[in-house]
Amino acid sequence: MSSPDSPPAGYLPHDRHSPMTAPWEPIYARRTDSALQLAVQIREPHCNARGLAHGGLITSLADNAMGLSARIVAQAARPADGERHAGALTVSLSIDFVDIARPGDWLEVLPTVVRAGKTLSFVESRIVVGDRTIARANATFRMA
Repeated sequence: MSSPDSPPAGYLPHDRHSPMTAPWEPIYARRTDSALQLAVQIREPHCNARGLAHGGLITSLADNAMGLSARIVAQAARPADGERHAGALTVSLSIDFVDIARPGDWLEVLPTVVRAGKTLSFVESRIVVGDRTIARANATFRMA
């Protein structure tokens, strides 16, 4: 359980930064054996004109977490042959929004790698606030 100002249990500051996500900081990450989960506390810069978490923010965070998770699984599957994937390039991404997130909410992106192939990986994700599902996403990545 998170307090109003601290992230959910197990999250630490995300160490992978980009110009795209810089305005959304701080972003938090929690790594498992097969995924990188992301969390952010919704603030005004994350919101649309109605004061709700913007769908573009949610989509971008889901894309980021799913791609990084595909890379984690791909690297774990092939440690012996020395092949390392530099990244996962988004081939397709779909998202369904089923609820809203408001300022103060802790939004979490919880990806699951469905299939990790040598060339393509398939990932799905639930985006939640507490026990409420806010969105669900599916993506295909080209392993580069």
